[in-house]
Amino acid sequence: MKLFISVFLVLTLSIVVYAQTDEDSTDRISVNMSEFLNSSRHWYGIRDEGNIINPLPDQQRYDETEITRIADNMLLYQRSNGGWPKNYDMRAILTEEQIEHLLETKDELQTTFDNATTYTQIQYLAKVYSETQIEKYKDGCLKGLEFMLDAQYENGGWPQYYPLKENYSRHITFNDGAYMGIMKTLRMIIQEDPSFSFLDDDIRLRIETAYEKGLECILNSQIVDQRRLTAWCQQYDANTLQPAWARAYEPPSICNGESASIVQFLMDIEEPDQRVVQAVQSAVKWFADSRIYNTRVETFEAKPLETQYKTITKDRRVVHDPEAPPVWTRYYELGTGKPLFSDRDSQLLYSMAEVSRERRLGYAWYIYSPQTVLDAYPDWLQKNGLTENVLNQ
Repeated sequence: MKLFISVFLVLTLSIVVYAQTDEDSTDRISVNMSEFLNSSRHWYGIRDEGNIINPLPDQQRYDETEITRIADNMLLYQRSNGGWPKNYDMRAILTEEQIEHLLETKDELQTTFDNATTYTQIQYLAKVYSETQIEKYKDGCLKGLEFMLDAQYENGGWPQYYPLKENYSRHITFNDGAYMGIMKTLRMIIQEDPSFSFLDDDIRLRIETAYEKGLECILNSQIVDQRRLTAWCQQYDANTLQPAWARAYEPPSICNGESASIVQFLMDIEEPDQRVVQAVQSAVKWFADSRIYNTRVETFEAKPLETQYKTITKDRRVVHDPEAPPVWTRYYELGTGKPLFSDRDSQLLYSMAEVSRERRLGYAWYIYSPQTVLDAYPDWLQKNGLTENVLNQ
């Protein structure tokens, strides 16, 4: 048996290496990879002993035009259940040893939607298949779609990791765009994006059902706080749909960063029904009311500090600036609406200065994304023939 496995690995490895070095397979087009940047930065910038493979000091990378080589990498990283692990560079030119280890660990299922993972690989493989008609890319895409559909809860939400873990990652997760990345992928298919033209009617019907359930879950989870409909939390208990703790410094709260992307998604819906309109109007009103003025976050050089993950050489502080544009904190406290912060000990804090330097620098406590929604709001009203402008109230 061991001899058979060794021969299989050698043969598979030689096929993969050939696919990655064949001069005739050089591509003349590129597929945008901006959504993979965060994962790549984590792989190179954060020490993680749990990685399947780690980067080399001089790890080389494929050009974005080498789409089949990059797609081959994605198939190597794809786990046996169809999903992908997070925080790797899909453009890395892998060594034979790295490739062999990926093949040997196919059944290790750290599969997730976090950090723009899985749904981005699904989209990429679909685009490469549409350009090349190479069957293995279609097969990888279909396997990824099946994983995505399997991971959905009956109430329409998605966890951060699947298979489920016994920690916060089993919560329904809007954090870091996970949920909305899935929904946007499903909407691409429903709206007949040509990259997915190969999908048959059966899976299209299942995708449409998943999308409708996902939209219903979004509307059901919008937070009613102090008797008003507001916005959304990062994560929700999968059974009760109540705001839930995520990581130790991510408390149940109204989370404006994640909410902004949700509202942008809802505003893109053609001919929205009354419930969608109400969701948008209520969130826009919340964004307007929770603006913070005369405030700017400043990053500055500071004495080096060694942390568990990396050495940091900067710090951040909040300064008064009458000319600063409106800004929002990432979190607002449930029940009071006050700006909220936290740390790795899960203590609730009420200023960024109280947060430890490692978390103060390593997390986006202040954000500007709700302004994008406020800027788009007048056009949304006009497009949908709506006369009630909540910004005038």
